[in-house]
Amino acid sequence: MAILHPFAALRPPPQRAKEVASVPYDVVSTEEARELAGDNPLSFLHVSRPEIDLPEGTEIYSDAVYRRAADNFQNLIENCPLGNEELPSMYLYRLIMGEHEQIGVVACCSVYEYDKDVIRKHERTRRDKEGDRTQHMLALRAHTGPVLLMYRARRDIDTMVMETTIAKALYDFTADDGIQHTIWRVPDPVRFVQAFRDVPYLYIADGHHRAASASRARAVLKK
Repeated sequence: MAILHPFAALRPPPQRAKEVASVPYDVVSTEEARELAGDNPLSFLHVSRPEIDLPEGTEIYSDAVYRRAADNFQNLIENCPLGNEELPSMYLYRLIMGEHEQIGVVACCSVYEYDKDVIRKHERTRRDKEGDRTQHMLALRAHTGPVLLMYRARRDIDTMVMETTIAKALYDFTADDGIQHTIWRVPDPVRFVQAFRDVPYLYIADGHHRAASASRARAVLKK
């Protein structure tokens, strides 16, 4: 079965969500990340690609980069500021690009299930990229990049998603690239937890390196 966990999110004030939001760390080069972050100190690229705040030519896998990531994360928490959700929860996240729309459930998933192949993989991973994100997670004590998982559609989950999206959204903004981002807080996450217990497998659609890194970080912390 698929184990989902609510979590107490760190999240920005609604008026600053667009400033914090950024593209995934692995779709841009250091130079592109530096240009996108520009003079925006709240861009999450300062956390996910912290080498942009260090001298050009800095080795991106160096200890200095991971220390800067931790410092930038703390600065974002304090200066944005990022508020801590009082109670563990789940969220729905909708992306609209042109005529395409997709909605996902945002929750914590089980690394144990990843290790036991309940969460299924279909790509090989590179050890250097795994090592990078593992060190990043350990330095921040946070998993800063989502993993996109798929599951076979279920009517009960679809119904809960529809019911949740009728309510007022926490965030709703259009990024500079024209993609609309909308997020709702799930009022009763227990219903989603219970529904996913009948889902036999989850499948990684994107984020194989982030998932593998989470497994490696878990093994380190377990020791």
